[in-house]
Amino acid sequence: MLRRSLLALVATAGLAACTSAPQKEEEPVPEKTTTPAGTTEFDLNRGGDRPLPTKVWLPAAGEARPLIYFSHGLTSQPDDYAELLTAWQAAGFVVAAPKYPHTWHEAPEYNADDIVNQPADAQFVITEVLKALPGRIDANRIAAAGHSAGAITTIGLFSGSRDERLKAGVLIAGRQMPQPAPFSGTSAPLLFVQGKLDATVTYEQAYGAYNEVSWPKGFLELPQGTHLPHRDQPAVVAATTTDFWHWTLDGDEAAKRKLPQDASSTGVAGLTSTF
Repeated sequence: MLRRSLLALVATAGLAACTSAPQKEEEPVPEKTTTPAGTTEFDLNRGGDRPLPTKVWLPAAGEARPLIYFSHGLTSQPDDYAELLTAWQAAGFVVAAPKYPHTWHEAPEYNADDIVNQPADAQFVITEVLKALPGRIDANRIAAAGHSAGAITTIGLFSGSRDERLKAGVLIAGRQMPQPAPFSGTSAPLLFVQGKLDATVTYEQAYGAYNEVSWPKGFLELPQGTHLPHRDQPAVVAATTTDFWHWTLDGDEAAKRKLPQDASSTGVAGLTSTF
């Protein structure tokens, strides 16, 4: 009699377990798979005397995404480029941008010549951001971009200070500086963005740098653009550079085909390229 009671108890417990199973299936998806896009900041310092506070724009959590490292211009800072950087973030890219210790607009000891040290800063920040965000960044898909002095810094990363982790680059109002090995190392597609009316980095200087490149390259010209082409024509610059990133970092051939179309869609820009 006792044995039959135990068997009945086990059967009842088993039935209860079966009837409760569907309730477990209705539990919400874990939050980590739906983390929204946002920003985070890291207090980095190279060598102890080169503070590099870095802001990172993160797309919604999911699979590991490419990293775009961005360098600001003289007397500037990452947030000055927020419209462009958030466009890249919205397209699914992680964007990391530091304030350089001697060239951002509130630098305690401003020194424009310190640009020569910024490629090493950039390599350090890339390494530290990769460590800080495991699983969020695909370490095999890293690119660099910059504006003005930041574009010169970026050229350094593809020249004598070549960072072989970089697969592509965007140079906004950039020019060449004396380099021990200009545009050296593994071939990487580069896109120049230049305003024809730029009096700081002239059209001739930018096109001269473009002519030095033997890799796949493009030159986005804005006839009415100034030294801030990303502000003069934000939609064109955002669309064209995003196409470029999707092609070079995501392998999207359709995005590559869209490049000339998006560059000339409003009639305010044109693209020359060897892509």
